[in-house]
Amino acid sequence: MQSPSLRQLDIFAQMVAAGSVARCADMLGVTADEIARDIASLEMRLGYRLFEDMSGSVRLTPAGRKTAQAMTLLSQDAPEDWDETAAPAEAPPQPPAPQRQTIMLAAPAPIFGHFQDALSAFEAANEDIAITLDLHVQSVTDAAAALREGRADIAYFYALEEPAGFASRYGWSEPLSLYAGATHPLAQADSVSREDLAVTPMLALERRNPMRHIIEDALARGRVQLGAPALESDDMFAVMTALRAGTGIFAAFGALARDLGRMDGIERLRLDSQLPAIEVRQALGARAAETPAVEALAEFLFL
Repeated sequence: MQSPSLRQLDIFAQMVAAGSVARCADMLGVTADEIARDIASLEMRLGYRLFEDMSGSVRLTPAGRKTAQAMTLLSQDAPEDWDETAAPAEAPPQPPAPQRQTIMLAAPAPIFGHFQDALSAFEAANEDIAITLDLHVQSVTDAAAALREGRADIAYFYALEEPAGFASRYGWSEPLSLYAGATHPLAQADSVSREDLAVTPMLALERRNPMRHIIEDALARGRVQLGAPALESDDMFAVMTALRAGTGIFAAFGALARDLGRMDGIERLRLDSQLPAIEVRQALGARAAETPAVEALAEFLFL
C-alpha cells in the first residue's frame, strides 16, 4: 500500500495490535491525540473508516479488517483471518475450514472504499469465495505487472485515457479539483486562470507518493503549471492547516477531494476551464474467462 504515509500505516498496525488508543499511545510514547489525529488523517486519505469507535476498546470496521488483512499480506506475514476486535488474542486451535476459492483484487485504497459494500455483499452471497486485497496498485504499469505475475485476478487503476496495448474497461471518472483556504484571494475570485495558478505556491503530497505523479500528469495534460511547493506532506491535517492559513493551493480527486470540499475554511477554486478527469479502469487477468467467479465479481462491481 504505497499511497498513505508509512508512519500512518505503522500507527494503524500498532492500533490493531494494541486494541485501544490509550494503549497504542503508551506503546509508541506519544499522546492519544496524536494517535487519533494520524488515524483520522489515514481514514481521510483512504476514503473510508477503519475503526467503528475510537473510545475504549477499538473495533475494526469490515473495511478496516480488509485493509489490515491486505497490509499483512504485503508484509508476508498473513494470518488466515482478522478478528473483529483490533487486539489479537490467543485462541485455541480450530478445525480446518472448508476450502474456499480466493479471488485477488488489486486496487488503490480509495477505490476499495468506493465498492467495499459491494465486496461484502458478494462474499455474503458466495460463501465459498474469499476476496483478498492488494492495495498498492495505482497505475496501468502496476496493474499490468500484478495481472501478469499472478498477483491479481482483477485490477483497478488510475489513468488519463485508455492505455494502448492493455485491455481494460472504463469504470468511472474522478474530477480533479484545486482547493485553497477560504480567505485566499483565488478562493474569492469568480474565475481563476492558468496564469494565476502559475504564480501561486502549491501544497503537494510527498514526492514518493504515486498519487502525486498521477495528479501532476493530469495537471500537465490540462496545461496547468503551479508555483513551487510550499509544503510536501502526506499528513492531511498539515495540508488542511496550510490551506486554511493561505499558504498555497492543493490538487485532489476522488474521496480526498470530496472530503476537502466539505471542510470549513476550504474552498474549491473556480477555474476558467475544466481540468482533465482521472479515469478509474478495470482489467482482468488472462485466465479470467476460465474462472466464472472472477468474471462474476468483475461484473458485479459494475452494477
